[in-house]
Amino acid sequence: MRTEDGYIIDKCLNGEKEAFGFLVDKYRSCVYAFAYSRLWNFHDAEDITQEVFLKAFRKLPTLKQWDSFQAWLYSITANLCKNFLRAKFNRPDHEFIAEQDPKTLSQPLMNSYREELMHESLYEALDSLPESYRQVLTLYYFGQMNNEEIARFLGASPSNIRQRLSRARAKLKEEMLDMMSKTYDQHKLQPGFTFRIVELVKHIKIQPAPHAPWLPFGLSAATGIVLTVLMFSPHLLLLTPLGALLGSPLPSKTKVMEYGELPVDVLEISEITFLSSEQGDGKDSAPKRPNPQNAFAPPLAPSGKDTWTKKANMPTERALLSASLVNEKIYVIGGGKDLALPQEFSIVEEYNPATDTWTKKTDMPTPRLALSTSVVDGKIYVIGGASPNRTPLSTVEVYEPATDTWTKKANMPTARFGLSTSVVDGKIYAIGGSTGGATVEEYNPATDTWAKRADMPTAREGLSTSVVDGKIYAIGGACLGVGGVSVFSTVEEYNPVADSWLEKASMPTTRAYLSTSVVNGKIYAIGGGSPNQIALSTVEEYDPATDTWTKKTDMPTPRMQLYTSAMNGYIYAIGGTQTFWSWVKQAVPAFSIVEAYDTGFRAVEAEGKLPTTWGRMKAE
Repeated sequence: MRTEDGYIIDKCLNGEKEAFGFLVDKYRSCVYAFAYSRLWNFHDAEDITQEVFLKAFRKLPTLKQWDSFQAWLYSITANLCKNFLRAKFNRPDHEFIAEQDPKTLSQPLMNSYREELMHESLYEALDSLPESYRQVLTLYYFGQMNNEEIARFLGASPSNIRQRLSRARAKLKEEMLDMMSKTYDQHKLQPGFTFRIVELVKHIKIQPAPHAPWLPFGLSAATGIVLTVLMFSPHLLLLTPLGALLGSPLPSKTKVMEYGELPVDVLEISEITFLSSEQGDGKDSAPKRPNPQNAFAPPLAPSGKDTWTKKANMPTERALLSASLVNEKIYVIGGGKDLALPQEFSIVEEYNPATDTWTKKTDMPTPRLALSTSVVDGKIYVIGGASPNRTPLSTVEVYEPATDTWTKKANMPTARFGLSTSVVDGKIYAIGGSTGGATVEEYNPATDTWAKRADMPTAREGLSTSVVDGKIYAIGGACLGVGGVSVFSTVEEYNPVADSWLEKASMPTTRAYLSTSVVNGKIYAIGGGSPNQIALSTVEEYDPATDTWTKKTDMPTPRMQLYTSAMNGYIYAIGGTQTFWSWVKQAVPAFSIVEAYDTGFRAVEAEGKLPTTWGRMKAE
């Protein structure tokens, strides 16, 4: 049952108007996209979106079913768009428009901005589709809504939406879909939109609702009013009821790390303030800033912090794979389970944590394992790796999840496998690997060029790198020397700005072919292989701020050559094997296992800054 909307509406109706910002942030993208699908003009759609939320706030006391707020917004948007178009036709300049070609009459708004907003070919392609198809395409690509969200918004079934979307895509060429994604990305609502709405609603008087001591929709105190409002949208704004500054300026671009509606009894609110006008320090009547570690007065239900949960198996068993997160989906790429079956090394499978399901995607052009992937601007850059016969590769290919297509890019200067890549300021740093294991090369996606950077002090392959505060941490790994294989617990920090390296506190457990992920500014080192080639289940947490390590709960299945991906405070450990690859043509017992580790952290990821001081966000 959805409860968060009702909780926020209750706050709004009882005087905490700033709470409305949560609803604006949660639904603004879908309202904006729906308005655009009706008006075909970004400026008009933004004006209508603002009017929708202001009208919704004024009429909030008349809404009887609080959990139907989304459907109510759909109705308001549809009516306002209809009135806008009617007024457009009744303008004084309509007589001039009426003299034009009949085709122009059918699309007055679209034609007036055709040259300004999109390429003519894209408009023509969209014009050729039925309105129901144009609508779902716009909501999906522009509103960034999934099938279930579109279904709820339009009042249709998810299967019907999937069918419409599939048929709409089939009618458009791939380049049209790519053009649509890029064009829509350039016209998204700015983060200041929510701020503007909240400032406007402060001056709107609405009838207060009777105060109820109980929680809406039958929530018990045991759940602690633990609502997922802090994870609603790509631009979550956390406010005090007085609009007071709670911390640093609000980031201008944020991405919520929540992937769906979780049961309220398993959530934990952490490092975040919330709406409350009755906070006190227990000594006098002076207001007290809420405790960031316990934002809600009622006790919280137990969370799954520092625990592991079994998830749906990956369809294809494999190790030495790589994975990247894009739009709340994890894309697992490459790797294999049998060196005699090279076709497995091209497989791409998409994991949806919200539904715990897998979907087959377009194969990677170049079969490989021991590769590395990184994301820039929603595209996955697949770099290096090894062919089935262990030949190091310099190949770089880009996968676009939005279109399920691949593109070839400039080769990496140094062919290698067992490397690790990380992104800082839009540039990808390829570090270590089998050939020239200290090598660091920087790739600029904007120019499709490579540059040499300062070598890593400790040459190694099978390492893992992660980024915290613009610094890259290279952790663990192994090196094949004259005396055999050396496995490391080494941690070295790379500063891309200074192009320099600094040694940090070693990892407690020596291991190679581990995987690391970052949650809340801390790096979690998971699994790997010990010096005697035993698969490990070890989980250790590194805090760069204090340069210290902490032991965590072991992973249920010991494994190495796995890959992990973090989302909403959960780390998904995918695939792997119990033994190092022997590089001979024989079967290897690779895993399809997926296990999720709950760090207990729930927050947002911030990027950039908005020049205003009306709220605070906690960034992962």
